[in-house]
Amino acid sequence: MQKKLVNFVQELYQTKEFIPLHAPTFGGNEKKYVNNTLDSTFVSSVGKYVDQFEQQIEAYTGTAKAIATVNGTAALHTALYMAGVKSDDLVITQALTFVATCNALYHMGAEPVFVDVSKVSLGLCPKALECYLEDNAFINNDGSSQHKVTKQVFRAVVPMHTFGHPVELDELMVVCTKWNIALVEDAAESLGSFYKGQHTGTFGSFSAISFNGNKVITTGGGGIVLCKNYDDGMHTKHVTTTAKVPHPYEFFHDEPGFNYRLPNLNAALGCAQMEVLPTFLKQKRALALQYKNLFRDSDFKFIEEPEYAQSNYWLNAIICPDVVSRESFIKETNANDVMTRPIWKLMHRLPMFENAKCGDLSVSEWIESCLVNIPSSPVNNGQ
Repeated sequence: MQKKLVNFVQELYQTKEFIPLHAPTFGGNEKKYVNNTLDSTFVSSVGKYVDQFEQQIEAYTGTAKAIATVNGTAALHTALYMAGVKSDDLVITQALTFVATCNALYHMGAEPVFVDVSKVSLGLCPKALECYLEDNAFINNDGSSQHKVTKQVFRAVVPMHTFGHPVELDELMVVCTKWNIALVEDAAESLGSFYKGQHTGTFGSFSAISFNGNKVITTGGGGIVLCKNYDDGMHTKHVTTTAKVPHPYEFFHDEPGFNYRLPNLNAALGCAQMEVLPTFLKQKRALALQYKNLFRDSDFKFIEEPEYAQSNYWLNAIICPDVVSRESFIKETNANDVMTRPIWKLMHRLPMFENAKCGDLSVSEWIESCLVNIPSSPVNNGQ
């Protein structure tokens, strides 16, 4: 199967040189818009492209307000802060995620709690969440959910839409409502993904998207906070702009803030990329179908979007029969300059989170042992 994939990918991308997992594509107005910022000298956080980019994201996702930030981690940090997460709080998330999810929590002084993922979505499992809370939490007289032993407050639940596949949001929201816990979506990987027709990142009050160089579209670095409520969005913008009160010349800041605003230079790139996002998504969906057909009669299972969702297929993935075949697959493909990689190490295996509270993680451990990502850059095959 390894040789078959190598031949397929080399033919697909028309090269026998190194093929990355996901490379950015620039063929639209990127140079024009970026050069406009240079000509204007407005390359920092003040400039027309920042506002334009936020408006494009608002229109595409259907959120009330979008606030651009310097990167996805800053966006998630801000979303958690706005959702009320404080030092010593507990935040439930998945161990099967990129480390940025937990880094944001660490730098807030909050503790991650790891529960299992679903085989359907690869993201946070509603049943595992409910089971963990039933076993470890109680609702206090003030309405907050607290840990039975430590009495720490469970402040938020953070599902991550793994590789762009939406989690089971209706079921997760039922659990969050029952336990009075905020839902904050880590939608870093899921621009262009929809859950039952509604864009990911628009279910909780705050969520975060990433525009890193390897995402569906990129601003170089960059992220965005999606806000369900317009007033909350304006407050978020204020907080990410050092909480400076507008004034012609005086510097007055009325609350603690972050210097997290996206530079105009990066936003210009994002505006051009948003113009071609529908084309990228169409091309990536066509690629996913080709991979599905390639692996159809093999021992390797291609990861498809859940029935309830429309995924962006950011990173395509397969499940290998076992860890031995996974290792063989990764070594042989990379030896032939076709980049493949295993999924991230589970967060509770990393030294800084090895003492974190955990539920049963058997599904996460199985996925960790068998999953491989395969090249996923959009391909122009007449799409």
